[in-house]
Amino acid sequence: MKAVQRFGNSLQLVCSDAASGFLYLARSSFTLIGIALVAAIVALVQYPEIQDLGESRLAEWVRERQDALTSIVSVSTNPSTATNPADLPKQQAALAFWLGKKYAVAPEPLSALVVQAYAVGGKQKVDPLLILAVMAVESGFNPFAQSPVGAQGLMQVMTKVHTDKYERFGGNLAAFDPVTNLRVGVLVLRECIQRTGSVEDGLRAYVGASNLEGDGGYVDKVMAEYARLIAVAEGRKVPVLPAPVVAQAQAAVPAPAVASTAELASNP
Repeated sequence: MKAVQRFGNSLQLVCSDAASGFLYLARSSFTLIGIALVAAIVALVQYPEIQDLGESRLAEWVRERQDALTSIVSVSTNPSTATNPADLPKQQAALAFWLGKKYAVAPEPLSALVVQAYAVGGKQKVDPLLILAVMAVESGFNPFAQSPVGAQGLMQVMTKVHTDKYERFGGNLAAFDPVTNLRVGVLVLRECIQRTGSVEDGLRAYVGASNLEGDGGYVDKVMAEYARLIAVAEGRKVPVLPAPVVAQAQAAVPAPAVASTAELASNP
């Protein structure tokens, strides 16, 4: 009987010590949390730039979520891939007709791509004429183009590399939807330009040639077509030369944006 009583007393003592230890740890944890909160508040008061940084990061995150939602709604409610060029502003109509002649593509679907290039370029702060030049060199405006290394669609995006960007549009098969491929390609192009700090270097990163000795003339082709499109948009007469050889390119994996993007061309 005494042994049972001693065991009971020992068990009670162990439980009491365990409870006391738990309460001590809990109080210590809350104390540390309180100290951390106080330190964070003091830091925000003393260094307002930290607060500004946090607010800017939050605002950027919200904008990204809004853009994703807008993209989903836009693609689902505007499935048309053809637009009457007569309904476009003069500058955009001129681009659609000129590109249609050069690449032997009907002006109606090209008009829809021109409209999207201006809309997406304006939102992502990438020159729409540069977007059109990339599409021209990458695929010749063939939405079903595919390179031997797996680059797909109008902008020849490496679909398997950029799966995360296609998730918001329903998955990798969306790579062959012209509008979706354009949107994803512009995101990749923007990130490449921001990472490298210039349009030319961004194009090299886009085609996966940043660490190579040469890019096969890719940047020169895109910049030459870009210059011709600028002239067309300005109303100058530009001869329709043979279409450049389509580059078998792939979009590189982008790094976080750290620099400014290409400036927008003036709208008509």
